[in-house]
Amino acid sequence: MSTPTLSPEFQKAVEESRQLKAKPTNDELLQTANRLHFILPQLYGLFKQATQDPPIEKADKPGAFDLKGKAKKHAWQKLVDDGVTPEQAQTKYVELVEKLKGAYGYGVDAEGEGEG
Repeated sequence: MSTPTLSPEFQKAVEESRQLKAKPTNDELLQTANRLHFILPQLYGLFKQATQDPPIEKADKPGAFDLKGKAKKHAWQKLVDDGVTPEQAQTKYVELVEKLKGAYGYGVDAEGEGEG
């Protein structure tokens, strides 16, 4: 599979995800899991599906005790299993970053840990 063309909107959202003023705490992730499907792994999965770098078949497997890594890989695999294309993943990523900006703040002085 070739590397997809990344839209300007997606590239902008990647930069903005790095400038979130805060990120959800583990407690918030657990409380909102049904509604937001574990935000950070979802953001990671969308990024990886959008960029295909590397394709999921060539991605390293998380270690046995790497729960965060397993959650991220699971979120990515779910997108693949659901047939989400790289282009659709870019659109969903942009939408999720916009929601996060509203919920957690955004600014160029932020030191957030966006995926990308």
